[in-house]
Amino acid sequence: MDEHDFLAERFEAHRDHLRAVSYRMLGSLTEADDAVQEAWLRLARSDTSEVANLGGWLTTVVSRVCLDMLRSRRSRREEPLDTYVPDPVVASADPDPAEEAVLADSVGLALLVVLEALSPAERLAFVLHDMFGVPFDEIAPIVGRSPAAATQLASRARRRVRGAAQPDADLPAQREVIEAFMTAAHAGDFDALVAVLDPDVVLRVDSGGAGPSRLLRGAAAVAGQALLFSRGGSFARPVVINGVAGLVSMPGGRAVTVFGPTVRGGKIVEINILADPERIARLDLSGLA
Repeated sequence: MDEHDFLAERFEAHRDHLRAVSYRMLGSLTEADDAVQEAWLRLARSDTSEVANLGGWLTTVVSRVCLDMLRSRRSRREEPLDTYVPDPVVASADPDPAEEAVLADSVGLALLVVLEALSPAERLAFVLHDMFGVPFDEIAPIVGRSPAAATQLASRARRRVRGAAQPDADLPAQREVIEAFMTAAHAGDFDALVAVLDPDVVLRVDSGGAGPSRLLRGAAAVAGQALLFSRGGSFARPVVINGVAGLVSMPGGRAVTVFGPTVRGGKIVEINILADPERIARLDLSGLA
């Protein structure tokens, strides 16, 4: 095995970890892959003979790449942030062992939505420290701050993240609530819809440039959009989205919407819908075919 192949083999051992870091940093599967690829290119160009901890070195490199991508995205972002839905990780309703391994390490869409509202430095500090246990003295040089300032970045992020909707752990119970919601939507039963919605439920629809995106708050406002959910109800397939129960509407076998509700305490507290055809086309939905 030559040196390049040996280096590639060592990199592959860290790829899943680097992709997990990048996805949490960016909320985009394609951008996460781009960040991991850039980390590989930088590794291939570097002399790492003195690097004792390659995993830590690569985590730092991919974090710097993600930070640059976040800052660039923020400077050119045109779409309203409050209706942006991060890329979902979709698996079949009965995932195989490989999918289960991915889902066990998944992070909820509701949390990713909150992370989108953080500054790039806050997001990096929170993701690296709170999700991956990276010490603040290693995070500090990445964001160009002191360890104490990096600690404050994560602390501010943590206060925001506490507001993210936390789903119930019971998948079958989640599915029962979602089925009740879809049945009521199909029947146009306003009272039954309100009954399964939290009074402060939030509905977020991200259509990209293909149609109107929207943000609604409150059970009455969301229930009033019953037609939005009933249209694709007969084509909806149960799936697991970022570790929780959800639906993908697939008329003619082609995915058109990803419906990601968050169920807590037997009520739907948040609904994130991705209806951007360009981004849906890039998702790996091969397991649903």
